[in-house]
Amino acid sequence: MLKDRYDLALTTASAAARDAYVEASGLALTFYPGALEAYDRAIAVDPGFALAYAGKAQVLLRQGDVGAARTALAAAKDLASGVSEREASHIAFFDLVFAGEIEAAISALYAHLAAWPRDALVVASAANPNGLIGGSGHLGQKQRIAALMDSLAPAYGDDFWFVSYHAMSLSEDGQLGVAREKIERSVAANPNNAHAAHGVAHICYESGELETARSFLSSWLATYPREAFFHGHLSWHLSLFEIQAGNWTEALRLYRDAIALDRHSGGPQQKVSDGASFLWRSELAGHPRDDAAWRALHAFARQALPRPGNGLADLHVVLAEAVMQDESAAGTRARQIEALAHEGRYPSGSYLPELARGFAAFERGDFSGAIDALAPLAGQNERVGGSRAQHDLIDFTLLRAYLSANRMDEARQMLGARRPGASGVPVLGVATA
Repeated sequence: MLKDRYDLALTTASAAARDAYVEASGLALTFYPGALEAYDRAIAVDPGFALAYAGKAQVLLRQGDVGAARTALAAAKDLASGVSEREASHIAFFDLVFAGEIEAAISALYAHLAAWPRDALVVASAANPNGLIGGSGHLGQKQRIAALMDSLAPAYGDDFWFVSYHAMSLSEDGQLGVAREKIERSVAANPNNAHAAHGVAHICYESGELETARSFLSSWLATYPREAFFHGHLSWHLSLFEIQAGNWTEALRLYRDAIALDRHSGGPQQKVSDGASFLWRSELAGHPRDDAAWRALHAFARQALPRPGNGLADLHVVLAEAVMQDESAAGTRARQIEALAHEGRYPSGSYLPELARGFAAFERGDFSGAIDALAPLAGQNERVGGSRAQHDLIDFTLLRAYLSANRMDEARQMLGARRPGASGVPVLGVATA
């Protein structure tokens, strides 16, 4: 029987279909262009190849083409009666993910990986900071993801892709020493892996290695295809280091070149998250507001993300609504989130609507109101999904509110509690604290 790169059997009799599937999955795992085309080649050679449809569905969903993703997954489900137990479990797992059945999907994840730990596409969907576990709304998820990756490590050995994912999970859990060793090993084994570059960015951010990050990312991005999914997001990471370094000219150049809506290479959620984060964090650091950029982002979010779904993306939609003082849209989104949470379909519950109230108050200049909303939520950032670097937007907003309200003791206390070693705090007025 034909097998994939991780020695898992595939239900296809065509070596050409298998080869195209292996190529597609490798591109999908490393975030290089061409995965969809390679999955389509596999399907063209063998129209009954269920896993090729499932792989295609995952890439389409990542790119924001939800309708096409559901169609591809439906095709995989239609073929599932003729596949192996592992492939049927693989398809059933993604069916739960697509349906938003978070707790059932997490249970299925652990059962599936207990039987088939080398199913890398399943691991990839769960182990990144905004994946299945990251988007679960649970506190303690950083430790949970790191423990999962620790448990899977013996099945992968020195596989460069797994080592990069493992490193990322450990860095998010604060295990920076072992994370650095792993990411260096992964990059050395295969530098053409966007997740390894991503891991370097995060590890440098968490350990305050500003110059190392700027040098590595600027060099790495020079050879990474501009149309590749992570080009915009990695440019966002580099822009944060430039803001921290005080190099506003270069940070703004990166925004205009690779993060702005018409230049970002990612899907709608990534475009909104990276764009709004750059604009908001720039203002926290004291740089001028780009009204036109906010208007465009707000309009795009209303069209592309009209209803709540992903906590991290919704956080950044909320920022755009606050800046545009769109109280009607903000109120509607909050009610929609509360309704979904009541149905058990929005894992973070009322956390995001509470954040939204804090951001709206901050934007109005009501810093005491912002503090009243945001301070009680401290320590719960994990509930929105995403990485520690992304969570800093929330913390920096609260810090700026303390500084603007002249509540210096609380600002100092907050700075004193910041995780050790993390990158600097580019917030206007922080030097006074």
